[in-house]
Amino acid sequence: MSITASDPRLDAPRRAPRNTLRLSWSDPRFRNIVWQVVVIAAVAAVLWYLVGNVTRNLAARHIAGGFGFLSRNAGIPIGEPMIPYDPATSTYLRALTEGLLNTLRVSVLGIILATLLGTLVGVVRLSPNWLAARIAAVYVEVTRDIPPLLQLLFWYLLLQRLPAPRQAMHFAGAVLSNRGIRLPWIVWMPADSWALFACVLGLIANVQVLRWAEGRQMATGRRPPVWLASLVLIVVVPLLVWAALGAPLALDLPRLHGFNFSGGTLISPEFAALLVGLVIYTAAYIAEVVRSGIEAVPQGQWEAAGSLGLHRGLVLRLIVLPQALRVIIPPLVSEYLNLTKNSSLAVAIGFQEIVVIATTVLNQTGQAVEGMFIIMVVYLTISLSISGVLNWYNARIALVSR
Repeated sequence: MSITASDPRLDAPRRAPRNTLRLSWSDPRFRNIVWQVVVIAAVAAVLWYLVGNVTRNLAARHIAGGFGFLSRNAGIPIGEPMIPYDPATSTYLRALTEGLLNTLRVSVLGIILATLLGTLVGVVRLSPNWLAARIAAVYVEVTRDIPPLLQLLFWYLLLQRLPAPRQAMHFAGAVLSNRGIRLPWIVWMPADSWALFACVLGLIANVQVLRWAEGRQMATGRRPPVWLASLVLIVVVPLLVWAALGAPLALDLPRLHGFNFSGGTLISPEFAALLVGLVIYTAAYIAEVVRSGIEAVPQGQWEAAGSLGLHRGLVLRLIVLPQALRVIIPPLVSEYLNLTKNSSLAVAIGFQEIVVIATTVLNQTGQAVEGMFIIMVVYLTISLSISGVLNWYNARIALVSR
C-alpha cells in the first residue's frame, strides 16, 4: 500500500497577500493620502481667508451680512408666478423660490423639447434623402454659428410684432397677440384628481407588466403582446374612473377683457422667446451628438439587420439607437447643462428666472455676496442633479466586461 503525499499548496485556495499601509514615502498609498490631505488643507485655508476677508470688508463698510433679509417683505412684482405670490406680503425667500421654479420650468421643458428636436434632426442628417439631409445640415451649421443671446432677442422681437389684443390671431381656441399666447385650460375638479391618481397607478402596474413580459421573453424566446394591457391600465381605467365620477369637463377659454385677454393659461412672450431660442440652439448641438453616436455603430449592424428583412426605421429604433446611446449619453450631459446655464440669458428679455430675481433682490437689499451665493448654489445643484441622473443611466446601459 503506497501513501501519496498531497501538495499542501493545492489543498485549499490561498488568500492574496494583504497590501498593508506602510508609513513610508515609498508606499504609493501613503503618498496619495498625504497629498490629498495637503490639497484639502490648502483649499480650506484659501476659503477661510476669503470668507474672513469678505467679513472684514463688510464690517468696515457697515454692511450687515447673513441671510436674515430673506424673511423681509419683497415687494417685487412677478408676472408669471407658479405658486401663490403677493408682492405686498410675500418675502424675498418666496420671490427667489418663484425664480427657481421658473428656471426649472424652462430647463425641464427645454431639455425635453431639445432632445426630441435634436434627435429628429440628427437622424434626418443621415437620411438617404439628399434634400432632407441638406436642410438638416444647414439648420445645424447656421444655428450653431449664431450666439444664443442674438437668437433670444430675435425670437422676442418677432413675438412682439404679433398683432394687438383686439386684432389677435385665433387658432383652435388659442389666441396669439403681442401680450402672449393664451391657451384654453381645464378647470381642475376632484374627478380629474382621481383620474390622474388612477393613471399613475396604471403606469406603476404597467412597469410590472413589462418586466413580466421581459422575463417571459428571456425564458421562452417569445415576448407576449402587452400593448392591450398597457392601454387598459394607462388609458381605459382612468377614463372609467373619470366617467364614474360624472365625467366633468369645463374649459376656461381666453376672452377679451378691456385691452387684454383673461382666462385660460398664459404663455408670455418672454417665456416663449426664451424656450424657443434655447430649444432651437441646443437642438443643433444635440443633433450632432446623435449623428456621431449613430455613426459610431459599426456598419455591419445595419447590413446584418437588413439581411434579416428589417426596414431601416426598425433597425434604427431597435438595434442602432440602443447601441448608440452608450456614445450619446456622455456628451448629452454637457448639452443639458449648457441649456440650463444659458437660461440665465433671460435677463436680456426680462423673463423672471432666478438670476433676474436674485439680481433685483441684491440691488434692493445690498446683499451682493449672499445673492451671488444663492445663484451659484442653485445652478450647481441643478447641474449636479442632471449629471447624477444621466451618469446613473449611462452606468446602467454600459457594457459590462467579464
